[in-house]
Amino acid sequence: MQDLKISKRKPSYAISSELSEYLTEYNRNIKLPIFYDDLLRFQGSIVVYDKEDNDTLWIRVYYNEFDRQEIDVSLKKVYTILHSDGNENTLPFLSVDAIDFCSFANSKPFRIKIRNILNDNFTYFYIKKADASRIYGLELEHILSPYNLNFLVYKDTLIEEHIAGIPGDEFIKNFLPKCDKSERSQIAKEFVKFNERCMIRLLGDMRSYNYVIVPTHDFDQVVYKIRAIDFDQQSFEGKFNIYRPQFFKENLKMVELVSETFQKLSIDQYKIEERSILVKRLKSYSNRIQRLLDCMAVDNISYDENVNMLKKTIYSYTQDKKFKKCKNMGEILKNALNFLNRNYEDVKPKGYS
Repeated sequence: MQDLKISKRKPSYAISSELSEYLTEYNRNIKLPIFYDDLLRFQGSIVVYDKEDNDTLWIRVYYNEFDRQEIDVSLKKVYTILHSDGNENTLPFLSVDAIDFCSFANSKPFRIKIRNILNDNFTYFYIKKADASRIYGLELEHILSPYNLNFLVYKDTLIEEHIAGIPGDEFIKNFLPKCDKSERSQIAKEFVKFNERCMIRLLGDMRSYNYVIVPTHDFDQVVYKIRAIDFDQQSFEGKFNIYRPQFFKENLKMVELVSETFQKLSIDQYKIEERSILVKRLKSYSNRIQRLLDCMAVDNISYDENVNMLKKTIYSYTQDKKFKKCKNMGEILKNALNFLNRNYEDVKPKGYS
C-alpha cells in the first residue's frame, strides 16, 4: 500500500464570532480559571516511557513551587467544571498527579491526570490551544457519531475529556491476532462503518494511532467499537482519500481483515446501514447541526486549493452540481450531508413499505 501523506502541516484557525455564539448557546463556551499559555511556564521536564520502556513522545513537566500551587488549584477547578457542576467542595479530595506535554502532536496538548485521594480513582483531561477546525470536528463527532463528547472552550483554550480505549496501533499489533473468528468479523464490520462515517463527515487522518478500539463485555461476548480521538484534520485536506481510513498504510491489517471476512455485498450492506443511521442522527439534531453548518459555511478553515481539489473530487463521485459552487469546506460538508439526507432518508429493509 502506497503511503498517503498529509500535504502540509495544518495551521490553527481562530474561533469566529459565529462559532463562539454557537458554543455559548450549547454550553460549550464557559469561563475557565486557566489558559493554555499558563501551562507553558514549566521549568523542566522528563521523558515519559511506557511499560515496555518505549518513548511515548510525552514529557512530564514541572513548575516552580509558586506556579505549581496556583496551577494545581486551577486544574482541579477545571475538572469539576468539566465533569460536574463546578462545585468546589470536592477540591480538597482531588490531586493533580501529573501534567504531561506533547510537542509532537499538531495541537501540542497538555494531558492532566486527576486522582481522587479518597479512593485512588483517576482520570485524564486535555488542555489545548483552541483551533476552530478541531472544535468543528469535536462537535460533529458529538452529533454524528454514536458517542457523546464533553469539551469546553474559553477564548483561546480548549478543554477535552479523555476518550478511553486501546490505541488502534497497539490493538492491531497485540490484540487483533488473539481475536477469534467471531470477534474479527465484528471488528471488520466496525471498521467498514468507521471508514464510511469519517468519509461522509470529512474527518481526515484516521491512522491507527488516531483512533481507539473500545472493548465492552456483554453477557456472552466482547463487543468492539472504534472511536476517533484526534480531530485536527476536520475538513482541511483537499485529497479525498485523506478522509478514508482504508487508504492509510497504518490501517493495512484492518483493510486485509475486511477483505478476508466479507464479500462486497456485505460491505455495501454495512455502508448503507451507516449512511442510514447518520441520516437519523441528522434529523435528531436538525436545528443544532444546521446552526453548526451555517457557522462553517461562513468560516475559513482550509486553503482555497484544498477546497477546489476536494469539491471537484466529490463532484466526480456524486455528479451533484451543487458541489461545483462551493466556496469553502463548510459549504462542501453542508452539501455532502444534504446529499446523504436526500438519498438515504427513505432506506427501508426489503418487504416493508
